[in-house]
Amino acid sequence: MPQITLEPGGHVFTCETDVTILTAALRAGLLIPYGCKNGACGSCKGRVLAGEVELGPHQATTLTAIERTQGKALFCVARPLGDVTIEARDVRKQGDVVLKTLPCRVERTARVADDVMIVHIKLPASERLQYRAGQYLEFLLKDGQRRSFSIANAPHDDALLELHIRHLPGGLFTDRLFGVGQPAIKERDILRFEGAHGGFYLRDSDKPIILLASGTGFAPIKAIIEHMRHTGDPRAVTFYWGGRRPRDLYLDALVRQWASSEPARFRYVPVVSDALPEDGWTGRTGFVHRAVMEDFADLSQHQVYACGAPIVVDSAQRDFTTQCALPESEFFADSFTVAAAI
Repeated sequence: MPQITLEPGGHVFTCETDVTILTAALRAGLLIPYGCKNGACGSCKGRVLAGEVELGPHQATTLTAIERTQGKALFCVARPLGDVTIEARDVRKQGDVVLKTLPCRVERTARVADDVMIVHIKLPASERLQYRAGQYLEFLLKDGQRRSFSIANAPHDDALLELHIRHLPGGLFTDRLFGVGQPAIKERDILRFEGAHGGFYLRDSDKPIILLASGTGFAPIKAIIEHMRHTGDPRAVTFYWGGRRPRDLYLDALVRQWASSEPARFRYVPVVSDALPEDGWTGRTGFVHRAVMEDFADLSQHQVYACGAPIVVDSAQRDFTTQCALPESEFFADSFTVAAAI
């Protein structure tokens, strides 16, 4: 069985040839950054220092041909062809974050936009999910398929877990939640999930932070903001939230409340790309990541956390690192990829 050496730290673990390096690392209790687990977000991108890997399907924009010639790989789709030494940023032991499979009850739902539902789920009284603000869970469906949703509340306030779910017409899960498919998902229904997953969470640093979200990419950003407010994190935060129409910023009032309560530390910049005259929108317009670049020409001393549609995350990573001097190691992302049948 191939042996994987993970740097920094010299961690060694085995990996079956039909298992991805990311999966084997997680099974060995090692946490490297990851998000989508299907080659779309680039969070798990690292370098192969020795040996060879076979890459499964992935988005070409996430791992370019040039990067492949430089020895880079996406560990969520990479399988070893023998012993391999790899380098990943921010290697950690999973510690007290234990992957669990748990039942839950749909406690309440609230439709906050035409296509967005906030769902609160409740765990059994004897159970608690340990997670970092920004991580996600995966619902386990009866046919073996999985659907991933970010946890929108911080760990200190976990009596209920909050999810922000966008309806994708024809979706296996979201149609049922929005009352289109059968059987419908409704309050008091019992579901099963696995979690917590993901490498999208706040890193220790004293650098100021740019938070960037599109649509329901706000969910993990909300958890991170709540965590920072709870812990009294002193770092300056600027949060950019983008939507096509003002109604897509479905918790705009809440974020404005945060900004007004801590004006010296927290700044909120809502951005709308396709406002209509009847919207009465007078705020920033255009692409949300471009609004960041207009305000911060130099990101060399910042950290950026981005979440939402792949095109938004990919554009932000590309333009921030190539045009605004953001170090690649200071860009953290969760790209909301779409399954064939959501």
